[in-house]
Amino acid sequence: MEPAPITVGLDGSPESMEAALWAADEADRRGLGLRLLHAWVLLAGEPATGLPADRDQNYWAKRIVRAAATAVRERHLDLSVTEDLVAEDPETALLKAAESSTMVVLGSRGLDRVESFFLGDIGLQVAGRAERPVVLVRAAAGARRPAGADEGGVAAGVSLHGPCDSVLEFAFETAAARDMPLRVVHGCPLPVQAYAPWGVDPDVAQEIGKEAEEKLSRAVQPWRERNPGVTVTSTVRLGSAARAALEAAAGAGLLVIGRRRHHPAVAPRLGNVAQACVHHARCPVAVVPHD
Repeated sequence: MEPAPITVGLDGSPESMEAALWAADEADRRGLGLRLLHAWVLLAGEPATGLPADRDQNYWAKRIVRAAATAVRERHLDLSVTEDLVAEDPETALLKAAESSTMVVLGSRGLDRVESFFLGDIGLQVAGRAERPVVLVRAAAGARRPAGADEGGVAAGVSLHGPCDSVLEFAFETAAARDMPLRVVHGCPLPVQAYAPWGVDPDVAQEIGKEAEEKLSRAVQPWRERNPGVTVTSTVRLGSAARAALEAAAGAGLLVIGRRRHHPAVAPRLGNVAQACVHHARCPVAVVPHD
């Protein structure tokens, strides 16, 4: 059975082209195929042979996919690339594609455009619902993503309030595929009892930090043993979990964070930490679902 490909969602934006190039590099590293997917609910059936391009209702949809395929093949001549057009709304098509993919890669606008924050983004919806990791990639400023743009290692922000094996597995696999170091960080907010009238009680903070470090070490150790070639550092930072993850991501080629599969019906599908990282991190962000 062939391994599942990496799927890229394309919409013709600079961000989606950036995502295609990022995904092509990752597929090449992992020895996977690449699927270029464009979904449009008004996609028409294939026109008759010989119909002029200006009368093909799917002309622009095909152009989006072919432009990405051309850019990818210029970069990776031997990469297996599949071009796919589907007549569905993008969110439905991407969630369905995720079921048969190693990961889904999408362009992300971060906070560069105000409307993407207030009106929401398909990428955020997919990242919050997909059963496989979703990587959100921002466009490089004024240029296509250069080769080697992922140098700088992999950072992973983990929570110790539940299982984090899915996040660590993805982070270790990605670091191993890139032959890059991995930085694992846990942000540990201080409880009320750590504060005194004059500030933070150092003894209480030290005790909380030590306990968290031991717990993080136990979580990382099995994956360290399974991936002896990956250089790993694990750190506990007292304070905001989102800030800890974003600081770890500075200079990294990828930030890996988790997202719970099960959550209250009224709660957002992406938690506060994931939201902050997706909107503020300058590097690509992988959102990995976990129990």
